[in-house]
Formats: sequence, C-alpha cells, structure tokens
Amino acid sequence: MVDSTTRIKYRPATELVYVDNSDGKGPKDSYNAASMPIYQTATFKQSSSTQMGEYDYSRSGNPTRSHIENHLAKIMSAKRAFAVNSGMTALDVITRLVKAGEEIIAGNDLYGGTNRLLSFLATHNNVKTHHIDTTDSEAITPYLSEKTRLVLLETPTNPLMKVADIPRICEIVHERCPTAYVVVDNTMMSPYLQRPLELGADIVYHSGTKYLSGHHDLMAGVVAVKDDAVADKIYFTINATGVGLSPFDCWLLMRGVKTLAVRMDRQQANAIKIADFLESHKFKVHYPGLKTHPQYELHAKMSAGPGAVLSFETGNVELSEKLVELTRLWGISVSFGCVNSLISMPCRMSHASIPAEVRAARAMPEDLIRLCVGIEDVDDLLEDLYHALTASGALKLAN
Repeated sequence: MVDSTTRIKYRPATELVYVDNSDGKGPKDSYNAASMPIYQTATFKQSSSTQMGEYDYSRSGNPTRSHIENHLAKIMSAKRAFAVNSGMTALDVITRLVKAGEEIIAGNDLYGGTNRLLSFLATHNNVKTHHIDTTDSEAITPYLSEKTRLVLLETPTNPLMKVADIPRICEIVHERCPTAYVVVDNTMMSPYLQRPLELGADIVYHSGTKYLSGHHDLMAGVVAVKDDAVADKIYFTINATGVGLSPFDCWLLMRGVKTLAVRMDRQQANAIKIADFLESHKFKVHYPGLKTHPQYELHAKMSAGPGAVLSFETGNVELSEKLVELTRLWGISVSFGCVNSLISMPCRMSHASIPAEVRAARAMPEDLIRLCVGIEDVDDLLEDLYHALTASGALKLAN
C-alpha cells in the first residue's frame, strides 16, 4: 500500500499531464475544475485592511500563474519556477544577479538575442562576457575568477548544435567559483528530454514560446532554480519590474505543457529521418541524433533524445537562399518548437544581430540552413525538401 501522503514520481510523459495539488503547494479551486480557471483579475479583495490574503495584486502573484509555476517546478526538478513574458525576459531577470564589474562566461555559439543582451550588459552595465568553446569543458578554467558570477550554457547550441558537458562544467565551476551560478538555456531540449538541474546546474531557463507552448500563439519565458535564496532574488526582480506572465497566457502555457511529450515524440522522430536523409545525400548535418555528431555519446548520456532542430550546410549562400524560398510546407520563419515545420537561414534571420565579423570568428557558416521539424507526415516533409533541394541545385552540388 502506498502512503497517501507520499508523492509518487511518475515517468516524464505522465508528469507533464498529471496535476496534483493535494500537497498543499498549489492554489485551490473549490469547484475542482479539470482545467485550472483563469483568474483574469488585476486585484483581489481583502477581508481586512491589516491582514492580507495570499494574493492582492496580479503583478505580485495570481492563482493561475501559481498553478503553472508549481507544475513547471515539478517537471523541471526545481525548488521554484517562475513564468515571465518572454524567453529574453527570463534571461534578463537572471542577469540581474550580476553586478557591475562582475563577469559572465558564455558559449561562442549563441542565440542572437542572447548575444545582443550580453553585448548591452558590456556596453551599459560594465559586465564583461568571455565567449568560449563550451564543447571543451576545460576551456572554461582560464576565465574563472572571483569576478565570475554566471556561466551561461546552451546545449545543444543554436544553430550549430554543439553539446556541452553540463555535469563536468558544473563540477569545475562549483569547485573553483562557489559563488558563481551555472545557467542553462534548455529551450532546445525542453524538460521532457533534458533536466539540467538534475545534472548540476543552478538555474535553468526556457523560451516558453517554443516547445513548452508548442503552437506559436504565446510569448512566455520560464526560470527554474534549485536554491531558495536565489529564488527569492529572482522573484524580487520579477515583482519589482512587473514581468510576470499574464493569467490567460499562463493558462495557454499550461495547456501546451500537457501535450509536450506527444508533440516532441513525433517531431523528434521526424527530425531523425530528415537528418538521415540529408546526411545520405552528403550534406554536412549538425544534429546530435546522428552518430557522426562529435558529441553524440555525451548528449545521449545527458538527454532522453536529440530533439527536433537540426541545421545543414549547402556550401553556397545563394543556393541556400534559393532552397529556403522553394519550400512549400516549411514556413520561412524565425523561432522553433512549433507543431508546423519551419526553415530559416540563421545568419540572415535569428542571428543577423550578431555582426558578420563576429559570426566569421565563431565559424558560423553563412550558408547554414536551420530546420525546425514539426508534426506533419514525414514523407510530405521529405518530398517537399527534396523538391527544394533539386530545384535549387543544392542537391546536385552536394553530390
């Protein structure tokens, strides 16, 4: 017999769907609604002028937001999680932990918006960022000092799909700089496939706009932490700046999270077939699900799958541009994680804010094409991609 007070931990796909507030941590609904109600209110009435209830003003807290935050903390193995209004807001809130004169260590293959924010901090806040190759864990050592406050990782990176050894880097940082935080952008993998807090990270954040939502009808960000003191600092900034996610968007995010497993399973299965197809035609493919990926085994140790984003090179910028524009099913768009498939050229789109000379120094190919694979029938996706490859001449060049 299972003790009724003992929390049963289910497998990830079940935890995404199962919501249980019997532990007293989540907000209560007196009508036991199957879907958490949307408390679309700015303020809450109080029974006394001196005794405030749990909620008073939605900027500071709202039952719908508490509901999704408790659920996110559970699936991310966090002490506390916070829902804010975009992925970049999530990172901005985290960087408020860094004071002027302190330093950040980050990868050299980063999302363009992340690079833009780090550049702003250097210019306006006297916060220097050292960019390193995070595939080499030991490369971080020369840059660690008493000034180091954040070590910022993407793994796999966007868009070159490089993989960092989260446990090893956490070990190095925590040994040499115990006051520094290892922060992981886990947007690419989602909590379904990878949970960095279980691997040693201190803080994890997501663009909830991507896989957590899954339909590109929502802008959201998520921050998750495993230390109460850090959580208090994060909450202070969110409350002070008013960036908490709105009640309706919290409800949308909750709905998206519940279908994460079925979406990701289908998208990942499609991505594996598409990566195999491209590699069979001699294209250089960046995808951790391929055994030819240099960190294939490392990624497999940390994650439950390779995800649904991949990139490949044609060897020619003009051919890549033609190819992208010749697709029909693949929508030309920034972002990823949506149920429908997307195609883009990062150096022209999502990473265009990174100066060309910086992209060149970081060995980012200008001809690179990124595929964000959706849930469509994979044969239709392959046929559409094959048409674009042949019509553009890219397939002939590759062979």
